[in-house]
Amino acid sequence: MAAASGAVARRVAGLSGAIVAGRGDCYTGAMKARIHVTLKPGVLDPQGKAIGNALKALGFGGIDEVRQGKLIELDLEDTDREAARARVETMCQQLLANPVIEDYAIELG
Repeated sequence: MAAASGAVARRVAGLSGAIVAGRGDCYTGAMKARIHVTLKPGVLDPQGKAIGNALKALGFGGIDEVRQGKLIELDLEDTDREAARARVETMCQQLLANPVIEDYAIELG
């Protein structure tokens, strides 16, 4: 994974194969944004279906439907919450989510 200048990629504990781009463990951004991206209701989710089938094959019963999505975390340098939210909203509209088939929710912390 190519990282931006001055950034390092690190594995997230507990998430097999997950990589988070950051500036190392010593960097604490002014704000963190978490974007939850999910498929819109009615959009077919073959990966969710495969996960559901695998869970049933492993003996996990009582599961009606599985929908999968993605979580994106950003360390932001912004200090103004409204400006940060507007910037992340633009990122979602232009790159992070496909507004035709996906919904997204933004959390700032």
